[in-house]
Amino acid sequence: MMIQYNKLVRDRIPEIIERSGGMCSTRTCSKDEIMKYLVEKLKEEIAEFRQNESVEELADILEVCYALIEEMGNTRTEVEDIRKKKREKRGAFRKRIILIEASDPASRRKSPK
Repeated sequence: MMIQYNKLVRDRIPEIIERSGGMCSTRTCSKDEIMKYLVEKLKEEIAEFRQNESVEELADILEVCYALIEEMGNTRTEVEDIRKKKREKRGAFRKRIILIEASDPASRRKSPK
């Protein structure tokens, strides 16, 4: 019995399926489709991480992120530089701050005198 997946998988998955005695059919994703499939894969990996908060699931998310970086025409170094600049400007998450509420400075109006 064949199960329909129609999803992006790691490069060696077909080989692994066949080596274990299974059968599969595949196709190569077009350049126009890849971003859609990578975004769907990222959602899938995040959902898996939410169910099992393990370093292995986090590594899967990172692998998809690396593929997205390459597909967007960037390098890991470029993204890391952007990350560092944002961290310098806005901070990281080390202090574990939860923002409860804040006023919107753009919506402030001078009160009438």
